[in-house]
Amino acid sequence: MKKYDNVFIFDHPLIKHKISILRDKKTGMKEFRELIEEITTMMTFESMRDVELVPVRVETPLEVTTQYRVPDESVAIVPILRAGLGMVNGVHKVFPTARVGHIGMYRDEETLQPQEYYCKLPEGIEKKTVFLVDPMLATGGSACDALDALKKRGCKKIKFMAIIGAPEGVSKVAEAHPDVPVYVSTLDRGLNENGYILPGLGDAGDRLYGTK
Repeated sequence: MKKYDNVFIFDHPLIKHKISILRDKKTGMKEFRELIEEITTMMTFESMRDVELVPVRVETPLEVTTQYRVPDESVAIVPILRAGLGMVNGVHKVFPTARVGHIGMYRDEETLQPQEYYCKLPEGIEKKTVFLVDPMLATGGSACDALDALKKRGCKKIKFMAIIGAPEGVSKVAEAHPDVPVYVSTLDRGLNENGYILPGLGDAGDRLYGTK
């Protein structure tokens, strides 16, 4: 895959360990959900290296000092429904007060093209750093459409995070939205004829919610 300045592929041994369990078809729903959250939390720490901080005065047991904090209400989380919901708690562990919006997309089984059916975002989201999250970045169609929807509503600082990415989807998002950092914990081999990632982990939504 071509190298992009806005694409960041994680290469952390702990994430690799967790991904190997995540892929296993014998991994149950509870453990699968916990792993998604844990990996997301690790990715959130890394993706916020450029976070803007504000100075605050803190009184320690010994003296008053100037320290730095992330401004309140400066982060929002937008999962792409439904699988993206599994990543929300992972971001919330780092930013517990982050507001949550939702974008609903479904993939047409014949054309493989995404269709938007729902979008509800927190008030003032255009002023926040927005985490757009979806466990699987396959063709890239849903991610690109969701990014378009956020930008149409005034969002300027967006970070996209996926657990598993295919080269086809990563390239599509990186080229269509060069201003958006794309964080992927693991880059897989590619897509099959049905648009599923290989080796992948199956349908993330079904495995998160036990619907198959």
